[in-house]
Amino acid sequence: MLLAYFDLVNHFKPLIPSTILHKFLLYLATMAANISPSAFEKEQIFGMAEKEMEYRVELFNKMTQTCFKKCVDNRYKESELNMGENSCIDRCVSKYWHVNNLVGQLLGSGKPPM
Repeated sequence: MLLAYFDLVNHFKPLIPSTILHKFLLYLATMAANISPSAFEKEQIFGMAEKEMEYRVELFNKMTQTCFKKCVDNRYKESELNMGENSCIDRCVSKYWHVNNLVGQLLGSGKPPM
């Protein structure tokens, strides 16, 4: 059972911040062990999961808007992205996710930024 928990942690780790991840996976583990969490705990867990989903959608929308404005010429000469626009978007998205992960790690560690 514990091994399955750690497999789930490793599988979902890039997608969900650690506190939400652990609470959600503990919820799944208790369900698998037939230990029923209280209604309040269920509500808390699903509320946190809903907030996380809203955050991810908002993050994706902001990233899309930011990278589109930065990289795509608003004259739309071609129906598809050219090589330069494609390359710019790839770099922009990569940097956006990298910075987002760094901020998440800083906030999760509880250490003040240097």
